[in-house]
Amino acid sequence: MIVGIPREIKTDENRVALTPAGVGALRGRGHTVLVEHDAGLGSGFEDRHFRAAGARIMPSAAMTWNKAHMVLKVKEPLRAEFRFLRPGLIVFTYLHLAASPQLARELIRRQVAALGYETVQLEDGSLPLLAPMSEVAGRLAVQAGAWCLQAQNGGRGILLSGASGVRPARILILGAGIAGANACQIAVGTGAEVTIMDVSAVRMRYLHDILSGHVNTLMSNHAAIEEEIKQADLVIGAVLLPGARTPRLVTRAMVARMKTGAAVVDLSIDQGGTFETSRPTTHERPTYVDAHVVHYCVTNMPAAVPHTSTYALTNATLSYALEIADYGVAQACRNNRALRQGLNVYAGRFVHPAVAQALGQQAHEPW
Repeated sequence: MIVGIPREIKTDENRVALTPAGVGALRGRGHTVLVEHDAGLGSGFEDRHFRAAGARIMPSAAMTWNKAHMVLKVKEPLRAEFRFLRPGLIVFTYLHLAASPQLARELIRRQVAALGYETVQLEDGSLPLLAPMSEVAGRLAVQAGAWCLQAQNGGRGILLSGASGVRPARILILGAGIAGANACQIAVGTGAEVTIMDVSAVRMRYLHDILSGHVNTLMSNHAAIEEEIKQADLVIGAVLLPGARTPRLVTRAMVARMKTGAAVVDLSIDQGGTFETSRPTTHERPTYVDAHVVHYCVTNMPAAVPHTSTYALTNATLSYALEIADYGVAQACRNNRALRQGLNVYAGRFVHPAVAQALGQQAHEPW
């Protein structure tokens, strides 16, 4: 199979889909790998590194896309890349189609086989390709929140750890999955007063145990969120429903009742956001103020640390990419039930139930 790796064009997206070692693994199985010129520079990989691993360096995005049977990316195809989509092309990337109806329509119209990293799901319900970036985003969330709380950024001027004789910041985390749990661990480490909420008593018990009781765990419901959010200096939204749109747990009225200069970091923004006041932002312009609260809603947070993120992403995605390259998308999905869950769109139809439902469509069997 010919595998293409184009340069990412999303604003400030410095990750690349594979490391040179990942390219070497594909070449070792007999596949051809095309890498767009300078695709890895933002992550610290030069063309010579990819060439040494056996890749062919392409001078343009068009040549990379048009010659490839499968395209590996980090972020979803953007409008400028729609012209490269064609029948039979395999696209394997983060798609987040529940929040991207226009992209979904294009993938259907152009009969692309589109697999989303975020919906590849093991039988235990875990999301192995979302996990590494959720881990990075969760850890970055506390860092970003601390920055938002600084006075020069519109925040309350609160230090997360507090100081001698001064109480620490109060941090509320909504969702105790991979992102929420990682945010929780970092937040506890700063010395802040941390509360985490989830609908799973098992997750609450787990976090309480591993953090030796240094976190407040609460079952999530509307009334509890409404009460807790009024006391919080920083709220981190980390709610995820695989393939579906994120429920807006925090209403505009709740945000309006938060402290002036408080901050929210919405890790769920790729899937529509946890807060009614959320709208996508970029690393170039990461924040805005709405209802006197600083909002940080960057849709590709792990791109802030692209070297770490590219290695973590390759570690997770490579085995699945090899399966698709070795067997083709249909047989690979038949062989691997987790990969079948990753298939969102195939042969002009929606095939992932949650994605189809989120977009008001009917899901079909792919074959």
